Amino acid sequence: MTQGRRSVSSETVWESMAGYSRAVRVGDRILVSGTTATGPDGLVGAGDPAAQAHYAIAKIEAAIRQLGGRLEDVVRTRVYVSDVAHWEAVARVHGERFGSIRPANTLVEARLVGPEYLVEIEAEAIVGAGEGIA
Repeated sequence: MTQGRRSVSSETVWESMAGYSRAVRVGDRILVSGTTATGPDGLVGAGDPAAQAHYAIAKIEAAIRQLGGRLEDVVRTRVYVSDVAHWEAVARVHGERFGSIRPANTLVEARLVGPEYLVEIEAEAIVGAGEGIA
């Protein structure tokens, strides 16, 4: 594979305004920007940190697939919650989706882009790292 740079967008308003991509692939590495539960019609899962985490991970997976990877290739996640009281609900969702993959992970409390956003997740993948993980 060439070492060229490819990127994808999820078409949220922030990507074009702030000048960033949902995900960028260089060589076998895919870097996924902080991802919230923002859908085409706005926030998904209002008031529900688990629903927001599920949606964010689905967006992350879609971006990785668009760049030729799989969720199983994820080697690092960073999870930001707006209230540390939500850590367990979000961690359980992370465990459901990444339990067999077991990437390195960090979870911290942070002020997010708006009070309605309860979770933001970013990921790093190395294409091929998930070989053998079903």
